[in-house]
Amino acid sequence: MSKKEFVDNANTRPGEYRGVIKAISEKGFCPFCPENIEIHHKKPLDVRTYWIITENMWPYEMTEKHILLIHRNHLDHLNSMTVDSWIELLAIIKEMNTTLDISGGSFFMRFGDTKFTGASVSHLHCHLIQSNPNHEDYEVKKGLFVRLG
Repeated sequence: MSKKEFVDNANTRPGEYRGVIKAISEKGFCPFCPENIEIHHKKPLDVRTYWIITENMWPYEMTEKHILLIHRNHLDHLNSMTVDSWIELLAIIKEMNTTLDISGGSFFMRFGDTKFTGASVSHLHCHLIQSNPNHEDYEVKKGLFVRLG
């Protein structure tokens, strides 16, 4: 991925999402930057000082809840985060767990070079996920799978 590319077509999942990422790649903009967020994220939850909180428009298969926490500045690495943005992130995670009644789940951050992260968007962001154990394909021992690096 070159410096001017904001998305990585190699890391996209099949289906509608792949087409969306391809279109974004051709237009050459970052879908996570605040001026573009409403184009592809139709389920915003809140905007804070450092973070945008939204439901994922293309949640991973077998998830019941899939929240994206997107840094408002176009950062690509966690080393660029301020202490205050870390503190706000922790507060948001705790709040979302309570507000959304997340009984258990996973949290992970994507940062840096997308060849190592599995991300399709090169903009620092986090996922807060609760799987759906009632999904017809869900198996407790397998859970759900997501590419991380």
